[in-house]
Amino acid sequence: MIRFFAEATDISSGLIMLSAEDTAHMRSLRMRPTELFVVCDGAGSDHICRLARRDGGTSAEIVETRPSVGEPTIACSVFIAYAKGDRLDYAVQKSVELGACEVVLFPSERCVSVPVDLVKKAARFQRIALETAKQSGRGRVPGVTATRSFAAAVKLAARAGLPLFLYEDEATLHLKQALEDGSERLAFSVMSGPEGAERAESTEAEDSRHDAAPNTVSVMSGPEGGFVAKEAELARSAGMRIVTLGPRILRCETAPVAALAAVMYHTCNL
Repeated sequence: MIRFFAEATDISSGLIMLSAEDTAHMRSLRMRPTELFVVCDGAGSDHICRLARRDGGTSAEIVETRPSVGEPTIACSVFIAYAKGDRLDYAVQKSVELGACEVVLFPSERCVSVPVDLVKKAARFQRIALETAKQSGRGRVPGVTATRSFAAAVKLAARAGLPLFLYEDEATLHLKQALEDGSERLAFSVMSGPEGAERAESTEAEDSRHDAAPNTVSVMSGPEGGFVAKEAELARSAGMRIVTLGPRILRCETAPVAALAAVMYHTCNL
């Protein structure tokens, strides 16, 4: 069934007032009054509806309400460095499609291009997030925001229960091991790998973080040229886990999507 989103304020007495844009979309699809469609309230519920009237706007009559099934059981925030061209379009779209709870854009030292108008840029990507959420059956539309500094992005990412920093020069801790080591912080139980020299020690900064949110993950990935050493050290000092994705160098739009897919697979959300 075709899917729309509505604000909670537009839902009342068994009816949902649809936006002018959604109304125009329905007309273009030539939907019949008896045809069923889904309106998601963005808060965990899907309303199965049919058209109620067409005068002065389109209302949807609620036939049945069900829990949204498109939301993962883990909250994973994806932090993506600015990139040129349409690379960010791809990374944002696929992150939402795979189940990211939010996308945060940030500048990094090796960024080739940083937009001047961050608000306008974020609004454009929010539109991409909305369309992708509709297509992929999400129960909510993830927010897309932008930070003005790398340090601010690290501070936000480090609040997660398991904050992961993707760094191509990391040679010890693999993403898979970091996920297994951090399983106790997540909303599931898995068997960790064997103890050994490759198991990274928790940093003092990580152990002292009292504000880390449980059952949350953050994934932070760099721009075209990757992160510089001082950025990785700042992330480490903030309590983030510095991880490698393996011996191959992934493109800047591929790395966050690959890491997010691994998180979703590891938490049985894929």
